[in-house]
Amino acid sequence: MRSTRPSLAVVALASVLALTVTACDSGDTTADGRASASASAAGTGSDGKIRIPDDLRDKLKEHGIDIDKWKNGAWKNWDREDWLREADEFVNPIIKGLWNPDRMRDADGRNKGVDTNDISGDQGVTDPAPAPVVARAVAPSYHANAATAGKVFFDSPEGTMVCSATVVADPAHPGKSNLVWTAGHCVHAGKKGGWYRNVAFVPSYNDAGRTEGQLENATREQVAPFGVWWGDGAQTSRQWIAQGGETGGDGASYDFAVIHVTPEKGGDGKSLEETVGAALPVDFNAPAVPKVSSITATGYPAAKPFDGQKLYQCQDRPGRLSMATSDPTMYRIGCTMTGGSSGGGWVATGSDGKPALVSNTSIGPVTSGWLAGPRLGDVAKGVYDSVSKKFAGR
Repeated sequence: MRSTRPSLAVVALASVLALTVTACDSGDTTADGRASASASAAGTGSDGKIRIPDDLRDKLKEHGIDIDKWKNGAWKNWDREDWLREADEFVNPIIKGLWNPDRMRDADGRNKGVDTNDISGDQGVTDPAPAPVVARAVAPSYHANAATAGKVFFDSPEGTMVCSATVVADPAHPGKSNLVWTAGHCVHAGKKGGWYRNVAFVPSYNDAGRTEGQLENATREQVAPFGVWWGDGAQTSRQWIAQGGETGGDGASYDFAVIHVTPEKGGDGKSLEETVGAALPVDFNAPAVPKVSSITATGYPAAKPFDGQKLYQCQDRPGRLSMATSDPTMYRIGCTMTGGSSGGGWVATGSDGKPALVSNTSIGPVTSGWLAGPRLGDVAKGVYDSVSKKFAGR
Protein backbone atom coordinates (compact mmCIF):
# COMPACT_ATOMS: atom_id res chain seq x y z
CA MET A 1 0.00 0.00 0.00
CA ARG A 2 1.42 3.35 -1.01
CA SER A 3 1.92 5.80 1.83
CA THR A 4 1.59 9.55 1.79
CA ARG A 5 3.77 12.05 3.54
CA PRO A 6 2.11 14.36 6.07
CA SER A 7 2.13 17.97 5.00
CA LEU A 8 0.77 21.19 6.37
CA ALA A 9 0.00 22.36 2.86
CA VAL A 10 -3.64 22.29 1.84
CA VAL A 11 -5.36 22.72 -1.46
CA ALA A 12 -6.59 26.10 -2.61
CA LEU A 13 -10.28 26.76 -2.10
CA ALA A 14 -12.46 25.33 -4.82
CA SER A 15 -14.06 27.84 -7.14
CA VAL A 16 -17.29 29.46 -5.98
CA LEU A 17 -19.52 29.33 -9.02
CA ALA A 18 -23.03 28.38 -7.93
CA LEU A 19 -25.99 29.42 -10.05
CA THR A 20 -29.65 28.48 -10.10
CA VAL A 21 -29.61 27.43 -13.74
CA THR A 22 -33.31 26.67 -14.13
CA ALA A 23 -34.04 30.24 -13.15
CA CYS A 24 -32.60 31.30 -16.48
CA ASP A 25 -35.96 30.19 -17.81
CA SER A 26 -38.32 30.54 -14.90
CA GLY A 27 -36.98 33.27 -12.65
CA ASP A 28 -36.03 32.63 -9.03
CA THR A 29 -37.73 34.72 -6.40
CA THR A 30 -39.00 34.20 -2.89
CA ALA A 31 -42.65 34.21 -1.91
CA ASP A 32 -42.58 37.94 -1.21
CA GLY A 33 -41.00 38.73 -4.55
CA ARG A 34 -37.43 39.27 -3.34
CA ALA A 35 -34.63 37.85 -5.47
CA SER A 36 -33.13 34.75 -3.94
CA ALA A 37 -29.52 34.53 -2.83
CA SER A 38 -28.62 32.61 -5.97
CA ALA A 39 -30.44 35.06 -8.21
CA SER A 40 -28.94 38.15 -6.67
CA ALA A 41 -25.46 36.74 -7.14
CA ALA A 42 -25.96 36.60 -10.88
CA GLY A 43 -28.25 39.58 -11.32
CA THR A 44 -31.87 39.75 -12.47
CA GLY A 45 -33.57 41.57 -15.29
CA SER A 46 -36.82 43.55 -15.22
CA ASP A 47 -38.73 40.40 -16.13
CA GLY A 48 -37.44 38.65 -13.03
CA LYS A 49 -35.24 36.20 -14.94
CA ILE A 50 -31.64 35.65 -13.95
CA ARG A 51 -29.07 37.31 -16.16
CA ILE A 52 -25.77 35.49 -15.89
CA PRO A 53 -22.95 38.03 -16.32
CA ASP A 54 -20.83 37.43 -19.40
CA ASP A 55 -17.64 37.19 -17.36
CA LEU A 56 -19.15 34.50 -15.13
CA ARG A 57 -20.51 32.59 -18.11
CA ASP A 58 -17.05 32.80 -19.69
CA LYS A 59 -15.48 31.55 -16.47
CA LEU A 60 -17.73 28.50 -16.54
CA LYS A 61 -16.80 27.87 -20.16
CA GLU A 62 -13.13 27.97 -19.19
CA HIS A 63 -13.96 24.93 -17.08
CA GLY A 64 -15.67 23.28 -20.05
CA ILE A 65 -19.16 24.11 -18.80
CA ASP A 66 -21.82 25.67 -20.99
CA ILE A 67 -24.46 26.62 -18.43
CA ASP A 68 -27.37 26.04 -20.83
CA LYS A 69 -26.09 22.63 -21.89
CA TRP A 70 -25.21 21.73 -18.30
CA LYS A 71 -28.75 22.12 -17.00
CA ASN A 72 -30.06 20.05 -19.90
CA GLY A 73 -27.90 17.07 -19.03
CA ALA A 74 -24.32 17.92 -20.05
CA TRP A 75 -23.27 17.28 -16.44
CA LYS A 76 -23.71 13.57 -17.21
CA ASN A 77 -20.57 13.64 -19.38
CA TRP A 78 -17.91 11.86 -17.35
CA ASP A 79 -15.21 11.68 -20.02
CA ARG A 80 -11.87 11.64 -18.23
CA GLU A 81 -10.50 14.66 -20.10
CA ASP A 82 -13.60 16.71 -19.29
CA TRP A 83 -13.87 15.72 -15.63
CA LEU A 84 -12.73 18.65 -13.49
CA ARG A 85 -10.12 17.36 -11.09
CA GLU A 86 -7.83 20.04 -9.70
CA ALA A 87 -8.34 21.72 -6.34
CA ASP A 88 -9.59 24.99 -7.84
CA GLU A 89 -11.91 23.41 -10.41
CA PHE A 90 -14.98 22.63 -8.30
CA VAL A 91 -18.05 24.07 -10.00
CA ASN A 92 -21.56 23.17 -8.91
CA PRO A 93 -24.32 25.06 -10.75
CA ILE A 94 -27.65 24.64 -8.96
CA ILE A 95 -30.21 22.69 -10.96
CA LYS A 96 -33.41 23.63 -9.23
CA GLY A 97 -35.61 20.67 -8.32
CA LEU A 98 -33.05 18.04 -9.34
CA TRP A 99 -33.03 16.51 -5.87
CA ASN A 100 -36.62 15.35 -5.67
CA PRO A 101 -37.83 12.77 -3.10
CA ASP A 102 -37.47 9.82 -5.47
CA ARG A 103 -33.94 10.73 -6.50
CA MET A 104 -32.90 11.21 -2.89
CA ARG A 105 -34.53 7.98 -1.76
CA ASP A 106 -32.90 5.92 -4.51
CA ALA A 107 -29.34 7.26 -4.05
CA ASP A 108 -26.72 4.58 -3.35
CA GLY A 109 -24.64 4.75 -0.20
CA ARG A 110 -20.99 5.62 -0.74
CA ASN A 111 -18.78 2.85 0.63
CA LYS A 112 -15.01 2.98 0.95
CA GLY A 113 -14.29 -0.57 1.95
CA VAL A 114 -11.00 -2.06 3.10
CA ASP A 115 -10.15 -5.74 2.88
CA THR A 116 -8.65 -6.75 6.21
CA ASN A 117 -5.65 -8.09 4.29
CA ASP A 118 -4.86 -4.50 3.33
CA ILE A 119 -3.76 -3.74 6.89
CA SER A 120 -2.16 -7.05 7.88
CA GLY A 121 1.35 -5.83 7.13
CA ASP A 122 0.99 -2.51 8.89
CA GLN A 123 4.12 -1.32 10.65
CA GLY A 124 2.51 1.53 12.55
CA VAL A 125 0.51 1.58 15.74
CA THR A 126 -2.64 -0.50 15.32
CA ASP A 127 -4.73 -1.93 18.11
CA PRO A 128 -6.66 -5.19 17.80
CA ALA A 129 -9.88 -4.88 15.83
CA PRO A 130 -12.72 -3.79 18.12
CA ALA A 131 -15.74 -5.92 18.83
CA PRO A 132 -18.71 -4.89 16.65
CA VAL A 133 -21.06 -2.38 18.23
CA VAL A 134 -24.62 -2.70 16.98
CA ALA A 135 -25.77 0.62 15.51
CA ARG A 136 -28.78 2.03 17.30
CA ALA A 137 -31.52 3.99 15.59
CA VAL A 138 -31.81 7.66 16.48
CA ALA A 139 -35.32 8.44 17.69
CA PRO A 140 -37.33 10.82 15.51
CA SER A 141 -37.48 13.64 15.17
CA TYR A 142 -33.88 13.72 14.05
CA HIS A 143 -33.87 17.50 14.31
CA ALA A 144 -34.69 17.23 18.00
CA ASN A 145 -32.12 14.52 18.72
CA ALA A 146 -29.30 15.11 16.18
CA ALA A 147 -29.90 18.55 14.67
CA THR A 148 -26.50 18.84 12.99
CA ALA A 149 -26.75 15.55 11.05
CA GLY A 150 -27.83 15.22 7.44
CA LYS A 151 -27.10 13.73 4.04
CA VAL A 152 -24.85 14.86 1.20
CA PHE A 153 -26.18 13.88 -2.23
CA PHE A 154 -24.09 13.93 -5.40
CA ASP A 155 -23.73 12.43 -8.85
CA SER A 156 -20.78 10.29 -9.90
CA PRO A 157 -19.93 8.18 -12.95
CA GLU A 158 -21.45 5.23 -11.08
CA GLY A 159 -24.76 7.01 -10.58
CA THR A 160 -26.59 8.95 -7.91
CA MET A 161 -24.81 8.65 -4.57
CA VAL A 162 -25.20 9.68 -0.94
CA CYS A 163 -23.02 10.21 2.14
CA SER A 164 -23.61 11.55 5.62
CA ALA A 165 -22.45 14.95 6.90
CA THR A 166 -22.51 17.39 9.81
CA VAL A 167 -23.24 21.09 10.22
CA VAL A 168 -20.16 22.68 11.79
CA ALA A 169 -19.49 26.12 13.25
CA ASP A 170 -17.85 28.88 11.20
CA PRO A 171 -15.43 31.17 13.07
CA ALA A 172 -16.01 33.88 10.47
CA HIS A 173 -19.77 33.80 11.05
CA PRO A 174 -20.49 32.93 14.70
CA GLY A 175 -24.01 31.58 15.05
CA LYS A 176 -24.56 31.85 11.30
CA SER A 177 -22.53 29.05 9.76
CA ASN A 178 -23.07 27.66 6.27
CA LEU A 179 -20.36 25.02 6.60
CA VAL A 180 -20.80 21.26 6.33
CA TRP A 181 -18.20 18.61 7.21
CA THR A 182 -17.99 15.30 5.37
CA ALA A 183 -15.47 12.85 3.92
CA GLY A 184 -13.20 13.78 1.02
CA HIS A 185 -14.43 10.75 -0.93
CA CYS A 186 -17.94 12.21 -0.81
CA VAL A 187 -16.96 15.21 -2.94
CA HIS A 188 -13.91 14.08 -4.94
CA ALA A 189 -12.99 10.71 -6.48
CA GLY A 190 -9.32 10.98 -5.55
CA LYS A 191 -6.34 9.97 -7.67
CA LYS A 192 -8.32 8.43 -10.54
CA GLY A 193 -11.09 11.02 -10.85
CA GLY A 194 -12.28 14.50 -10.06
CA TRP A 195 -14.98 16.53 -8.35
CA TYR A 196 -18.42 15.02 -8.10
CA ARG A 197 -21.41 16.99 -9.38
CA ASN A 198 -24.74 18.30 -8.12
CA VAL A 199 -23.41 18.24 -4.54
CA ALA A 200 -26.19 19.15 -2.09
CA PHE A 201 -26.79 18.83 1.64
CA VAL A 202 -30.13 17.94 3.24
CA PRO A 203 -30.18 18.50 7.03
CA SER A 204 -32.37 16.14 9.09
CA TYR A 205 -33.24 14.06 6.03
CA ASN A 206 -36.48 12.13 6.68
CA ASP A 207 -36.85 13.92 10.01
CA ALA A 208 -39.91 11.90 11.04
CA GLY A 209 -38.14 8.56 10.49
CA ARG A 210 -40.56 7.28 7.85
CA THR A 211 -40.03 3.82 6.41
CA GLU A 212 -38.84 3.36 2.85
CA GLY A 213 -42.37 2.42 1.84
CA GLN A 214 -43.85 5.52 3.47
CA LEU A 215 -41.29 7.69 1.70
CA GLU A 216 -42.52 6.55 -1.72
CA ASN A 217 -45.37 9.05 -1.45
CA ALA A 218 -43.62 11.67 0.68
CA THR A 219 -43.40 15.29 -0.43
CA ARG A 220 -40.10 17.11 -0.76
CA GLU A 221 -40.92 19.09 2.36
CA GLN A 222 -41.40 15.87 4.33
CA VAL A 223 -38.13 14.42 3.08
CA ALA A 224 -36.18 17.67 3.39
CA PRO A 225 -38.04 19.76 6.02
CA PHE A 226 -35.14 22.21 6.37
CA GLY A 227 -34.50 22.58 2.67
CA VAL A 228 -31.93 21.49 0.12
CA TRP A 229 -28.61 23.34 0.36
CA TRP A 230 -26.25 23.28 -2.62
CA GLY A 231 -22.49 23.42 -2.30
CA ASP A 232 -21.16 26.69 -3.70
CA GLY A 233 -17.63 25.97 -2.52
CA ALA A 234 -15.77 22.83 -1.48
CA GLN A 235 -12.32 21.82 -0.38
CA THR A 236 -10.57 18.60 0.51
CA SER A 237 -6.96 17.77 1.27
CA ARG A 238 -4.15 17.69 -1.25
CA GLN A 239 -3.37 14.20 -0.01
CA TRP A 240 -6.86 12.91 -0.78
CA ILE A 241 -6.80 14.32 -4.32
CA ALA A 242 -3.39 12.79 -4.96
CA GLN A 243 -3.78 9.45 -3.20
CA GLY A 244 -7.42 8.66 -2.50
CA GLY A 245 -9.02 5.58 -4.00
CA GLU A 246 -12.33 3.72 -4.17
CA THR A 247 -11.07 0.96 -1.90
CA GLY A 248 -8.10 0.41 0.35
CA GLY A 249 -6.53 2.83 2.75
CA ASP A 250 -4.67 5.25 0.47
CA GLY A 251 -5.39 8.80 1.58
CA ALA A 252 -7.70 7.70 4.40
CA SER A 253 -5.84 9.67 7.07
CA TYR A 254 -6.70 12.81 5.07
CA ASP A 255 -10.18 11.79 3.97
CA PHE A 256 -12.15 14.87 5.01
CA ALA A 257 -13.81 17.82 3.28
CA VAL A 258 -15.61 21.07 4.02
CA ILE A 259 -18.50 22.33 1.90
CA HIS A 260 -19.93 25.85 1.97
CA VAL A 261 -23.63 25.70 1.13
CA THR A 262 -26.40 27.99 -0.04
CA PRO A 263 -30.17 27.33 -0.06
CA GLU A 264 -31.58 26.15 -3.37
CA LYS A 265 -34.66 28.35 -3.12
CA GLY A 266 -32.95 31.41 -1.66
CA GLY A 267 -34.77 31.05 1.64
CA ASP A 268 -35.44 33.79 4.15
CA GLY A 269 -31.89 35.01 4.52
CA LYS A 270 -31.12 32.67 7.42
CA SER A 271 -27.92 30.67 7.49
CA LEU A 272 -27.84 26.89 7.69
CA GLU A 273 -26.96 27.05 11.37
CA GLU A 274 -29.86 29.40 12.09
CA THR A 275 -32.18 27.17 10.09
CA VAL A 276 -31.35 23.95 11.94
CA GLY A 277 -30.60 25.66 15.25
CA ALA A 278 -27.17 24.14 15.86
CA ALA A 279 -23.60 23.71 14.60
CA LEU A 280 -20.80 21.66 16.14
CA PRO A 281 -17.39 23.14 16.88
CA VAL A 282 -14.45 21.25 15.37
CA ASP A 283 -11.59 20.12 17.60
CA PHE A 284 -8.30 20.04 15.69
CA ASN A 285 -6.34 19.15 18.78
CA ALA A 286 -8.35 16.18 19.98
CA PRO A 287 -6.63 13.90 22.49
CA ALA A 288 -4.70 10.84 21.40
CA VAL A 289 -6.61 7.57 21.46
CA PRO A 290 -5.70 6.48 25.00
CA LYS A 291 -7.17 9.70 26.39
CA VAL A 292 -10.51 9.47 24.53
CA SER A 293 -13.04 7.56 26.59
CA SER A 294 -15.89 7.62 24.06
CA ILE A 295 -16.73 8.66 20.49
CA THR A 296 -20.20 8.73 18.94
CA ALA A 297 -20.46 8.25 15.17
CA THR A 298 -23.65 9.32 13.38
CA GLY A 299 -24.83 8.51 9.87
CA TYR A 300 -27.38 7.18 7.43
CA PRO A 301 -26.15 3.64 6.54
CA ALA A 302 -27.53 2.52 3.19
CA ALA A 303 -25.92 -0.83 2.38
CA LYS A 304 -27.68 -3.95 3.67
CA PRO A 305 -29.08 -4.60 6.18
CA PHE A 306 -29.92 -0.87 6.24
CA ASP A 307 -31.89 1.04 3.61
CA GLY A 308 -30.38 4.53 3.93
CA GLN A 309 -33.56 6.22 5.04
CA LYS A 310 -32.98 6.35 8.80
CA LEU A 311 -30.37 7.85 11.09
CA TYR A 312 -28.18 5.66 13.31
CA GLN A 313 -25.39 6.05 15.86
CA CYS A 314 -22.60 3.96 17.35
CA GLN A 315 -20.79 4.75 20.60
CA ASP A 316 -17.50 3.13 21.51
CA ARG A 317 -14.09 3.76 23.05
CA PRO A 318 -11.75 4.26 20.08
CA GLY A 319 -8.66 2.24 19.26
CA ARG A 320 -5.82 3.04 16.87
CA LEU A 321 -5.48 2.15 13.18
CA SER A 322 -2.42 2.95 11.07
CA MET A 323 -2.67 2.48 7.32
CA ALA A 324 0.97 3.53 6.80
CA THR A 325 3.76 4.46 9.17
CA SER A 326 4.18 7.91 7.61
CA ASP A 327 0.49 8.83 7.93
CA PRO A 328 -1.29 10.01 11.07
CA THR A 329 -2.87 7.23 13.11
CA MET A 330 -6.64 7.03 12.70
CA TYR A 331 -9.41 6.47 15.24
CA ARG A 332 -11.23 3.12 14.98
CA ILE A 333 -14.45 2.07 16.69
CA GLY A 334 -16.70 -0.95 16.64
CA CYS A 335 -19.81 -0.20 14.58
CA THR A 336 -22.14 -2.12 12.27
CA MET A 337 -23.07 0.88 10.11
CA THR A 338 -22.42 0.36 6.39
CA GLY A 339 -21.93 2.42 3.21
CA GLY A 340 -23.91 5.65 3.28
CA SER A 341 -22.63 6.45 6.76
CA SER A 342 -19.39 7.68 5.16
CA GLY A 343 -18.68 11.30 6.00
CA GLY A 344 -20.85 11.24 9.11
CA GLY A 345 -19.54 13.11 12.12
CA TRP A 346 -17.64 11.61 15.03
CA VAL A 347 -18.26 13.52 18.25
CA ALA A 348 -16.35 13.45 21.52
CA THR A 349 -16.04 15.70 24.53
CA GLY A 350 -13.82 18.60 23.55
CA SER A 351 -11.12 20.30 25.57
CA ASP A 352 -13.76 22.66 27.00
CA GLY A 353 -15.91 19.77 28.18
CA LYS A 354 -18.52 20.28 25.44
CA PRO A 355 -19.29 18.07 22.42
CA ALA A 356 -17.06 18.68 19.40
CA LEU A 357 -16.50 17.03 16.03
CA VAL A 358 -13.18 15.16 16.11
CA SER A 359 -13.42 12.97 12.99
CA ASN A 360 -15.69 11.58 10.28
CA THR A 361 -16.38 8.11 8.95
CA SER A 362 -13.82 7.27 6.27
CA ILE A 363 -13.32 3.52 5.92
CA GLY A 364 -14.66 0.21 7.16
CA PRO A 365 -14.08 -3.46 6.41
CA VAL A 366 -15.70 -5.10 3.42
CA THR A 367 -17.94 -6.85 5.94
CA SER A 368 -19.31 -4.46 8.55
CA GLY A 369 -18.09 -4.49 12.11
CA TRP A 370 -15.90 -1.43 12.57
CA LEU A 371 -15.34 2.05 11.18
CA ALA A 372 -12.26 4.26 11.06
CA GLY A 373 -11.91 8.01 10.75
CA PRO A 374 -9.01 10.47 10.46
CA ARG A 375 -7.75 12.27 13.52
CA LEU A 376 -8.11 15.94 12.66
CA GLY A 377 -4.94 18.02 12.81
CA ASP A 378 -3.14 20.83 10.97
CA VAL A 379 -4.09 19.72 7.46
CA ALA A 380 -7.77 19.47 8.38
CA LYS A 381 -7.62 22.85 10.08
CA GLY A 382 -6.08 24.36 6.96
CA VAL A 383 -8.95 23.04 4.83
CA TYR A 384 -11.53 24.35 7.30
CA ASP A 385 -9.91 27.76 7.77
CA SER A 386 -9.53 28.34 4.05
CA VAL A 387 -13.23 27.77 3.36
CA SER A 388 -14.21 29.95 6.31
CA LYS A 389 -11.91 32.80 5.26
CA LYS A 390 -13.01 32.65 1.63
CA PHE A 391 -16.61 33.33 2.61
CA ALA A 392 -15.84 35.60 5.56
CA GLY A 393 -17.03 38.76 3.86
CA ARG A 394 -20.19 37.29 2.38
